[in-house]
Amino acid sequence: MSDIRIATAEDQILLDKEAKYCSYGDTVHYIEPPRIFSRCEGSYVWDTEDQAYLDLQMWYSAVNFGYANPRLNNALKQQIDTLPQIASQYLHKGKIELSEMIAVDAKNKFGLDGRVHFNVGGSQSIEDSLKVVRNASNGKSLMFAFEGGYHGRTLGASSITSSFRYRRRYGHFGERANFIPFPYHFRGPKGMTKEEYGSHCVQQFARLFETEYNGVWDPKTNQCEYAAFYVEPIQGTGGYVIPPMNFYRELKHVLDQHGILMVSDEIQMGFYRTGKLWSIEHFDVQPDVIVFGKALTNGLNPLGGIWAREELINPKVFPPGSTHSTFASNPLGTAVGLEMFKMTSEVDYGAMVMAKGKYFLEGLQDLQKRFPIIGDVDGLGLALRCEICGPDGFTPDKATLDYMVEEGMKGDMIVDGQKLGLILDVGGYYKNVITLAPSLEISYPEIDLGLKLLEQLLVRATKR
Repeated sequence: MSDIRIATAEDQILLDKEAKYCSYGDTVHYIEPPRIFSRCEGSYVWDTEDQAYLDLQMWYSAVNFGYANPRLNNALKQQIDTLPQIASQYLHKGKIELSEMIAVDAKNKFGLDGRVHFNVGGSQSIEDSLKVVRNASNGKSLMFAFEGGYHGRTLGASSITSSFRYRRRYGHFGERANFIPFPYHFRGPKGMTKEEYGSHCVQQFARLFETEYNGVWDPKTNQCEYAAFYVEPIQGTGGYVIPPMNFYRELKHVLDQHGILMVSDEIQMGFYRTGKLWSIEHFDVQPDVIVFGKALTNGLNPLGGIWAREELINPKVFPPGSTHSTFASNPLGTAVGLEMFKMTSEVDYGAMVMAKGKYFLEGLQDLQKRFPIIGDVDGLGLALRCEICGPDGFTPDKATLDYMVEEGMKGDMIVDGQKLGLILDVGGYYKNVITLAPSLEISYPEIDLGLKLLEQLLVRATKR
């Protein structure tokens, strides 16, 4: 095991400048000293000392298709040479065709007509969705959302994100949320199957509508005080918690009974992360609004957006000027998005991701058998979780996971003669979950390599 890593002289000059000139408001330094990276390719990034790191979080699932993907990079380069810029008030081919692709796909899958509205990223698209929802509900500003849910850190998005720390110093900006328990089976009541627990959570939510005195429902007018329920079908920052397959179907039944819209936040789990274009597809329900971002452009361009049912977003109810961003639907982003859709349509991408995810999950399950500190593993496609616990296999152990993350970033592990680092992401209600979001292009040998590196970190953790 190596000693604490010291920054190079060149890196230290840059870190000193960062300490003086950069805002820390958008930065999280998980390790000291922070790494400075110089290049990337496929599933790897390299620091300024040319040390390679296998990345199993891929920019929080923004780079689903691998770093420096040649095909997607070329689409960006070609667009630069034709129409690199145009104001969002004007039309261009890419915007129209990408909108069509998303809307036609939704029609085929959900049987619903709808339209697509672009913005520059996930949080901004959440803000746009809040406008759509409030407009459709005559200005209602109350929403349901989940404990453990994360929807962004702009003012509106942080109001429906369950972490108080994101809004503690800023208050609320119109929206407020009632946070409902998510069916986190590993930490739920004992004695229930996963599906039984899912039904139990729905029943607890449904009781809010049994009487006016539960605070959300007026039985005399059949109106709810809440406009929509914002869901991450698979919780992201909350720790890649995967609900039972019956959960959303039963929840949507309650929502439809009471005129509450379902907004599916696909920002982290969309674009085949779970083996389907949208993670909500696994659960046999029809969302009213879908919010997307991140991997639409493989991290090459800040582009996100929403799809919403025709009744919610047609020009009569959501007219021009309802919301606007200078860089929304920019041609560089839409060109990459179109190429991503073409690329994923040429092979059975969903089947490929599900097969790799099954293989990776089996490897995690093998590690779980050999290391008691792994309390839970689960996965859907290539959205995988590994929960680090105390010796009892249940008590959350954030300190041990922090140690593993730091050790992985030392870049001193040896596998088959190759010195490597390992990039992991930390999530979960107790910050004790490794949330694994590898490149969807990851090879089977790279999955094996990732498992070997994880094993080395687990050995270090148990021997420290």
